[in-house]
Amino acid sequence: MFTLTSSTEKSFKEKLQNWRSKHEDFLSKMTINQETGKSTYIHQKLRSAYASLASNLEYLFTYKRLEKFNIPNTTNHLDGGLFSDLKNRIRVHRELSKTNKKKLIDYYMLNSGKKH
Repeated sequence: MFTLTSSTEKSFKEKLQNWRSKHEDFLSKMTINQETGKSTYIHQKLRSAYASLASNLEYLFTYKRLEKFNIPNTTNHLDGGLFSDLKNRIRVHRELSKTNKKKLIDYYMLNSGKKH
């Protein structure tokens, strides 16, 4: 994952497939819940992370396919900039209903680039 932003789409797909093949036995390990008798995967979170990558692979390199739009290869500027301020505003107004939170987010997003 540390090389995702510096990898090509082809090389990342190959690395992901190789990783899956190498660790298939590990990922397939199951355990049985003694109380319910149900089988579950031991490494469910890791399986879930892999499944998320595999199912969204076609979107991970959109920024490279659409270079003319200058799409950044990470969301760091959103997480530490625009969204952190928005999260703080929502946190201050904890008691808002879900509907009013949506309105607050819509208003904020529409006006975030404007000078007040």
